[in-house]
Amino acid sequence: MKLSEASERFLKVVEEQLARVEAIKAQGDFIDYESLPQLVVGVCGGDGIGPIITAEAERVLRFLLNEEVDAGKIVFKEIDGLTIENRVKAGKAIPDDVLEELKQCHVILKGPTTTPRKGDPWPNIESANVAMRKELDLFANVRPVKIPEQGIDWTFYRENTEGAYTLGSKGMHVTDDLAIDFTVTTTQGTERIARLAYEFARKNNKGRVSIITKANVVKTTDGKFLEICQNIGKEYPEIVTDDWYIDILTAKLVDQKRRQDFKVLILPNLYGDIVTDEAAEFQGGVGTAGSANIGKRYAMFEAIHGSAPRMITEGRGKYADPCSMLRASVMLLQHIGKIDKAAKLEKALDKCMFEEKKLTITGRDTGCTCEEFGNYVMDTLKTIR
Repeated sequence: MKLSEASERFLKVVEEQLARVEAIKAQGDFIDYESLPQLVVGVCGGDGIGPIITAEAERVLRFLLNEEVDAGKIVFKEIDGLTIENRVKAGKAIPDDVLEELKQCHVILKGPTTTPRKGDPWPNIESANVAMRKELDLFANVRPVKIPEQGIDWTFYRENTEGAYTLGSKGMHVTDDLAIDFTVTTTQGTERIARLAYEFARKNNKGRVSIITKANVVKTTDGKFLEICQNIGKEYPEIVTDDWYIDILTAKLVDQKRRQDFKVLILPNLYGDIVTDEAAEFQGGVGTAGSANIGKRYAMFEAIHGSAPRMITEGRGKYADPCSMLRASVMLLQHIGKIDKAAKLEKALDKCMFEEKKLTITGRDTGCTCEEFGNYVMDTLKTIR
């Protein structure tokens, strides 16, 4: 690549990001679900074990929302086509017809999708997750981790549309010796994730918000992220604001004396992805944690683990663990205002996963099937008032 070509490509990247800033400025307020005559829940299975665990989560949601479904106030819309095979055939992270179906929904329950990496038999197409977050402007990735007996009650607000991920497919090999990627921080993108986190902290009586960066080294983008979050924090004087560098934070989450101090954490995209997987391990692994992706018009709820294609090739798909998708379903219910039903499902999951444990998911025939665990959860729901 010539330097002139590299300069032209960089200019295009800058122009695209400036246009995105203007689009953020033009956005309206959050959608009011109560005002909708009908709420459309898209169910997008993805691939690998995705369709199996997503179908089980949908079955539990239909059980909880049967009155609303029977009355036509909530409808479930099945969306296929987000498999790796279909995405490769279309040559896109999300095929156009699938994206149009997604845009007809208000909230989406999404199964894991496969992202090709070097050495895989698939072309290097973009992550479907990253593409969906950008296309639907799902700017906040929210991941809670709770372990009451250890005093852990963390809620992570990971910025979802900027940082190192937003331009992950826009990097360039300038020469055989030099490759460059980009990271992005905007005023508007940072303000909205910070405000959402502080509003959550205020409404839920969380007394501390921690801002996580590496601003001492990544001075421009991380420095901007830190400064903007601190300025937003000044609008919430009842909440303590502190900041941590990402490397020491990962250590302090392991520190039994300090980790109870953390409540709400705001992080740029890449750091948030890494730290929330670490945090989920305290709770029992990524299979136990759900994830919400929030925007002003759309919201998407998913497991935080991958599509586990090996389970499918080895014929173990029916033993896939649905718990992460069920935890995501709790967050979906909370988001659409079904707070009581969300609380019931959370209690049922706590009972099934940690307290009674009458059935155990192992991923093999040594444990129960995905469907059997779903039945266990629904039977437990009947006992919770």
